[in-house]
Amino acid sequence: MVALSFKAQFAPPIVAGIKRQTVRAGRKRPPRAGERLQLYVGMRTKHCRKIIPDPICTEVSLIVIEVDAGHPDLIASINVGGDYPLNDRAIERFAIADGFTGHGEISARRAMGNFWMRHHGPGQFIGHVIRWEPN
Repeated sequence: MVALSFKAQFAPPIVAGIKRQTVRAGRKRPPRAGERLQLYVGMRTKHCRKIIPDPICTEVSLIVIEVDAGHPDLIASINVGGDYPLNDRAIERFAIADGFTGHGEISARRAMGNFWMRHHGPGQFIGHVIRWEPN
């Protein structure tokens, strides 16, 4: 079983079943399909709480995200599984599936880009996208 910690902003979309994936940096051992996941907010603090009952991992794929401060949406490209980069509509759907919402003039892709710039900075990110199905 693999435990994953989330920022509080992602708990409501996880509970609602909108967010059923997460992007993570490489781990010694990423979760495997069929394995249960433990999803928490505030892990390693006294405010730690489980978000939902342990869902089952359905897929783990390699992901490469290009973050570029010069790109209007900051997310220049996303490649899942090494096949081919996602097109603009697929990147927007990916951002929504990852728990980002657009509001006003800002798309979900731009909201995701803002998050990535704050937490990871520009450049290439290589990791895994982990997907699950709730119980």
